[in-house]
This record gives sequence, C-alpha cells and structure tokens, in this order.
Amino acid sequence: MPDSVDGRAGIDVHLVERLIAAQFPHWRGLPVTPVEHDGWDNRTYRLGDEMTVRLPAAAGYALAIAKERRWLPRLAPALPIQVPVILADGAPDLGYPFPWSVRRWIQGETADRAPVDDMTGLAVSMAEFLRALHRCDTTAAPAAGAHSFHRGTPPSYYDQQTRYCLNALTHCIDTTLAATIWENALATEWDRSPVWFHGDLVPTNLLVDDGKLTAIIDFGTCGVGDPACDLVLAWTLLSGDSREAFRRAVDQDEGTWARARGWALRKAMLTLTDHDAADRDHTTRTGSR
Repeated sequence: MPDSVDGRAGIDVHLVERLIAAQFPHWRGLPVTPVEHDGWDNRTYRLGDEMTVRLPAAAGYALAIAKERRWLPRLAPALPIQVPVILADGAPDLGYPFPWSVRRWIQGETADRAPVDDMTGLAVSMAEFLRALHRCDTTAAPAAGAHSFHRGTPPSYYDQQTRYCLNALTHCIDTTLAATIWENALATEWDRSPVWFHGDLVPTNLLVDDGKLTAIIDFGTCGVGDPACDLVLAWTLLSGDSREAFRRAVDQDEGTWARARGWALRKAMLTLTDHDAADRDHTTRTGSR
C-alpha cells in the first residue's frame, strides 16, 4: 500500500476549502462536506450540490488523475451508463503534494448499500457495460502494469504473494481446493488482442438509483489487457441466478473465468491473511485468547 498523506488525516474539509479558494475562486464559498461513505484510495468531498472534489490519499493513487482526465472523455460516449465527468484539474498546493480533480456529482448509492430487487437485471447491466468497454478503441491506451496494480496482466504476477497466503491460511480454509483454483488460473492466458478493463469493479464503485445501475466510478486502475480481473464481481456481489445471468451475458471463455476466479480468490485470501495477522497481533499485545 502506498505511503499515505499524514495517515489520510492531512486531507480534511479545511484543506479542500483552501484549495478551491486558491485555484478555483469562482467556486469559493460553496459548502464542502465529506461524502457519507468514502473510499480508501481517494478522499471525496461534496462541493455544493452538483460537484465533488477528489483527492488521492497517496502517491501510488495520484497517477490515476491524469489517466482519468485523458481517457474518460474518450470512453464515455461508447458506454451505456454514466462514468465520472471531470470538470477541473487541481494542482499540488498548500502542502498537499498530489494533483486532484473536481467532478460532476452523480446521484446514487453504492451497490453494497443500495436496495436492489432485481439482481439479475443489475448483473445483465454490468455485463452490457463490460461488453461495450471491451469494444472501445485501444489505440495508444495504457497497457496493464504498475499503474493498474498489475490488474489486466496474468495473475502469475501475484503468484508469490498468493502462495504465501495459502501457507498462512492452512488452519482456516481448504487450501488444497484454493491451490487447485489458483493453479487453474495460472494455466490459462489471454491470447487475444488487449481490451479495456476497469480494474476495480467492486460494489463500492457501482452506483445504483431506484434499484438500477446508473453509473460506474473510479477508473483509476483502468487500462488495456486481460479483462478477467473485471469478472470478480461474479463472486463479490452476485450469486445464484444473477451470477449465471452475468456469466451468460458477458460471454467469455472458460480460461478467462478460471483467471477471474483466481483473481477473486487471491484478493479474498489476502484480506483473510491481513485480518488473521491483525487478530494475532492483538492477542499478543493483550494476552487475550
């Protein structure tokens, strides 16, 4: 994880107000309020009723500002639902060291919190978005790599990390089955032309309004390469009929689904390993059992 800015506490309402006043005085005086549910990579604040201010929380996330500014306007016309619209670019200033941006506010709640009666319909909408994204022109687009945290590359990049997790979790998951899933992911590869991927299709980056998918946000890890990383939504949000509908509508081959399952497994194991380490550290410090 990249080093944070003062543990993220260095970004606050006062800083945002000062940055706006200094660089965009025509918006000076608009109320600045934190969003109710913030992300980790960036801090987001409402600016008046129609805008947001988005500030990277660490150097590794700051690379996304220029990438989104360049590519979102090119991708948006080809996509079936809303994506962020960047209204202005902010520069490092007042002790804040990274570029930042002002964006149009998009109405909706994140999919992990919004009521959705028709999960199958949402799954099909997601698949339609992905198929449209895969058709977008890739000329001069950023190839998967460090800027995408290697999403869009073969999952073998994370092989050493994943095998560490397998070893660390022998006491709490079926590591024999997990190892088989991982080996199946490593045994396949994307052998077609690279396509666009979003890179972070988690429920918190899907906006829902009135039960329907209305927007997808946070393209900071987007690029072109293997789209398998975007299919993890099948396990992180969907299940049963909605998962099957998503799978049919996305229409990818078995190898891509094997890699997608590997990506989902790797993230789940990493999360479990981190939590397990935190629990053991707490036990050691407190002497509790």
